[in-house]
Formats: sequence, structure tokens, C-alpha cells
Amino acid sequence: MFSLPKTLLLAVVATSLSSISHAQFRDDFDGSEIEGWFPVAGDGTATLEMQPNDGFVRLHVDATPDEYGVWWSFIKRDISAELDLKKLADPAYELRVEARVRSSHAPRRVNFMLNTSRTTDYHEHLREFYINDTTDWHVISFTTTDFDAKPGDEVFVQFCATDFGPNQYDVDVDYYRADVVRRDEAKPDLGEPLHYHPTVPPMNTFKHHLGVSGDSVINTEFPSVNFNDWHVMEKSGPTRVLTISAGQWAVLRWDLSKFKNRKADGAGILELTTQSLALGGKYRAAMGNELGEEFGKVHVIEIMGGDAAWDQETVSYDSLLAGKSYEDVFNTQMIIDLEVAEKPGGKAYFTFPRPVMQRLLDGTTKGVLIRPLGAIAASIYASENASGSGPKLHFNTKP
Repeated sequence: MFSLPKTLLLAVVATSLSSISHAQFRDDFDGSEIEGWFPVAGDGTATLEMQPNDGFVRLHVDATPDEYGVWWSFIKRDISAELDLKKLADPAYELRVEARVRSSHAPRRVNFMLNTSRTTDYHEHLREFYINDTTDWHVISFTTTDFDAKPGDEVFVQFCATDFGPNQYDVDVDYYRADVVRRDEAKPDLGEPLHYHPTVPPMNTFKHHLGVSGDSVINTEFPSVNFNDWHVMEKSGPTRVLTISAGQWAVLRWDLSKFKNRKADGAGILELTTQSLALGGKYRAAMGNELGEEFGKVHVIEIMGGDAAWDQETVSYDSLLAGKSYEDVFNTQMIIDLEVAEKPGGKAYFTFPRPVMQRLLDGTTKGVLIRPLGAIAASIYASENASGSGPKLHFNTKP
């Protein structure tokens, strides 16, 4: 059996202990009970349970009966007593959090959210991370920018799993640590921290502007019917559109073969141009403010299975699934949810994070599905539109 020399072993142990003790807050979840943390779930019917295991905590989410796919869940803890808040109040210092995690389903995003008892913008210090497999542990970290905390504040750290879909899910956390660090000495974050709904840059900052190679609508009430001739009448005559409504969804794909083996350089943008939009509904009155504000949008979802070579002239809901289940074909955690532009001719821009763009370039993701969140009827111009208002993908690749 291989063994380290005693002096080297002692050095390794000392280094490990130094790393652990240096953290102002660290929880290795080694006990039979989880102390200090509390679970929270909302915006749907998902439930969250913290399950102690051998050296890690399992976050077990049961979203089986969830109808809308916008649930959230997180564990939260007040770590004010463990932090040097006087130092953190100095602009030279920031808060850095780190965790070692794994997920029962992939690809899925998890996130860190950091806030205080005075926080009003809960997205400012929220960063998402894709976990791309179900077998390995992944270390992720996030260092804040201009984190506003001072003595007397309560400082909360959160680890979140949201919008995974209508199923049961497990996310394991091996450890969670938090440190007050000098901004100019902070190491690069581990993993790939992604902004939540980032600012959309000008389209001229992208080198590639690619129209779809196929777009159509599929209908769950008529699953064997092809609807590629879907159209409206405009002054100029019949105009092909993609209408997104209850039971009718748009599917898009691109020919990215010339970008084979290329690496995505940052996020991409999906551009959709509205032909018409009908919406309404007093969701907040019926469902409460937090859940009610989620509706009147569309979900953009990765197509990860089924018939990857579907033809828009023949595709139907059944043919796209190719005998598989919805969950086998579509990533039940949407890429993004956002409103379609309300005015005819208006444009909406949907951010595809860099990992999603890479999956499109690699062919792991076959295209996207667009379905409604709420009772809307949104018609966007299809690729056949003579003005060039069909769906476009804007992106950059590395040389």
C-alpha cells in the first residue's frame, strides 16, 4: 500500500487544517443534525427537506405536483457572528463563499445568494452555476463586488436550487464556507459564476448573427399534426408566424456545423420579433404577489433529446419526442423566462449563458423549445418572413 513519508504527511495535514481554520465560517455538515440552517421553498408546490448524511447534507426537493416550473428552494443561515463585519465594511474587502456540491440531475443550475438585513436588491449578489453531470463533486465559489455590510447587520448566506422541473431532486452539499477577503487579493472564483438575467449588450458586439435552419410549432392537443403552415393575414398577405399559447409551442434549431470544435466566447442572445401579443389575467390577486408576478412570460428550454434532425415541414409533437417522455427530451429547467415584446415589430432578447451556447455548438443541445408561462397568445415572426424578422441567434466564438 502506498504511503506518504511522515514529514510530507504532516505538511499535508497542517496545510489542510490551516485552510479550514482560515475560513471565518465553515460548515462541513459532519453531525447527525443540521444546525443553524433553515430550509425555505416557494412559488409553487415544491417542498424542501434537509437530510443529514455521512459528511454532507442532502437537499431533497419534491416538486412532483408542481404545475408551473417556477418554484424555488434554498437553505439559509445567519453568519454575522462568524464574520469580521468591521473589516467587511471597508470597501477594500468583500465576502467570498464556496461550496462543494453535486446534483442528481444535469445539466442544472444552482446558485449562491448573499444578502443582509438591509438588502433590497436580492439579485445583486446572486450568481448561478451549471452542474453538468450527476457523478462528480464540483467546487464553486463567488466573490462579491461592493457588498454592503457593516457592524450591526445580519448577514445571510444561501444556497439555492430552483426551477429544476416537476420531479424529485437531490442536491448534496459537502461543505459551505464564507470568508472576508481583500478585493485585490481574492483568487479567481471556481466554477463559472453567471449573472441572473444579465444586461443585454448591443447586437453589434457579436460577430455571428445566425437565422434558424428550422422553426415550427408543435401542438400537444394534436400531437401527430404538423403545423408549419401556421400563419396570419397581414396587409401584404399570408404571413408565417410561430404562435405560443396553451398547448402550442415553438421549436427552433440552427445549423452550427461550421462552428464545430469552436468554443463559445461568452453568452449568446436569442432575438424574437413580435407579430402580435394577447395577454392579461389578474394573477397576483389569485395567487399572491410573488407567484403572480411570474406569469405572462415565456420559457425558453433546451431540446436535449428526441429527433435531432427534425424537418419543419413534417415535425409534430410526437415525432419530435420520438417515443421518449417530455423529461427525456427537454431540460425541465428553463434557460430563461422573460416577456415577449408587447408591440408589433418589437424585439425581445433572451440571454443564453455561455454553457448553453457551448452545448449548442457541441450539439449536446439540439435547439430550443418556447412555451408559455401563463395564459398568453404570443405570435412571433417565423423564418419565412421576407423582412428578415425571424428568430436570430447572436453569439461570439473564440478563434
